[in-house]
Amino acid sequence: MQRLLKGELDCGLRVSLVVVKNFLLLLVVCASLPLASAQEKSPQSSAVGNPVFPGWYADPEGIVFGDKYWIYPTFSAPYGQQTFLDAFSSPDLVHWTKHPRIVDTGAIKWAKRAVWAPCVVEKDGRYFLFFGANDIQSDKEPGGIGVAVAERPEGPYKDHLGKPLVDKFHNGAQPIDQFVFKDKDGSHYLIYGGWRHCNIAKLNKDFTGFEPLPGGEVFKEITPEHYVEGPFMFMRGGKYYFMWSEGGWTGPDYSVAYAVADSPFGPFKREGKILQQDPQVATGAGHHSVIQVPGADKWFIVYHRRPLGETGANARVTCIDEMHFDARGKIKPVRMTFTGVAGQPLKKVVGGEK
Repeated sequence: MQRLLKGELDCGLRVSLVVVKNFLLLLVVCASLPLASAQEKSPQSSAVGNPVFPGWYADPEGIVFGDKYWIYPTFSAPYGQQTFLDAFSSPDLVHWTKHPRIVDTGAIKWAKRAVWAPCVVEKDGRYFLFFGANDIQSDKEPGGIGVAVAERPEGPYKDHLGKPLVDKFHNGAQPIDQFVFKDKDGSHYLIYGGWRHCNIAKLNKDFTGFEPLPGGEVFKEITPEHYVEGPFMFMRGGKYYFMWSEGGWTGPDYSVAYAVADSPFGPFKREGKILQQDPQVATGAGHHSVIQVPGADKWFIVYHRRPLGETGANARVTCIDEMHFDARGKIKPVRMTFTGVAGQPLKKVVGGEK
């Protein structure tokens, strides 16, 4: 009887220990699940991986200045709160430093709200920041595309003109989403436009105005099929790659498409989409830029997307993933990731590379 009781006790103890062990293991697994979900959803996650830095930021412009990568994004918030711009720098695409309020509406007196989509270029040792402001809806409203200037990439930037550079609807294009493209002959072109129209215009040497294009016009429309906003241009293999955003910026179908031509003036025939939502990763992926590692055929796409489970229009985070080309020079569809890109330290270069 005693041996029987002892056996029962030993058996009961072993069963109890197994139950306790499994229960503790279940607690550990369950406790880890919300944390993993929060890292994927929250803009407050680590700077290593995607998103690349914390906070709601959109419309990121990526560029290389010297031995650092820079990202200039829109602060993603209601229009009335978009009164400043932050910048971020990194030596390797992994570790990022925030440079807060590189410019604000205190320095740009005519800008009141909706300060959007910064683009920065270096020229003659100074840095020029192009931006949209006020979200004007007609030629009768003050606002449009402005220019600010600084001695360093991180600013502080001051108003270059004291007024907008573009304050009218030329060819139906709302004066927003500006990008400056430097051609191989050293010419700089402003490429911009919302409301499904895109213009190109040649900037003069001091970025205070424009020079006529070969056809005599100042603003030439180069709108490709399905264009909505967010233009970007770069060169590879002697060809001009023109990219833009399609769909609605507040919805899940926001995406990026592209075309290729022999001239910055086109004509641009749409090739197709290369970045769009992934139900396993994020929605609303668009308004991007592209970084080429100087001296290498290595490319990264910098873009914003909406984390899964987020439905707010301004719930957007900045991410980076690799961009590849096939043997014919066509851009392969980009695979969005949570891991982002591996470290890519820079050697110091002169000026900026887009």
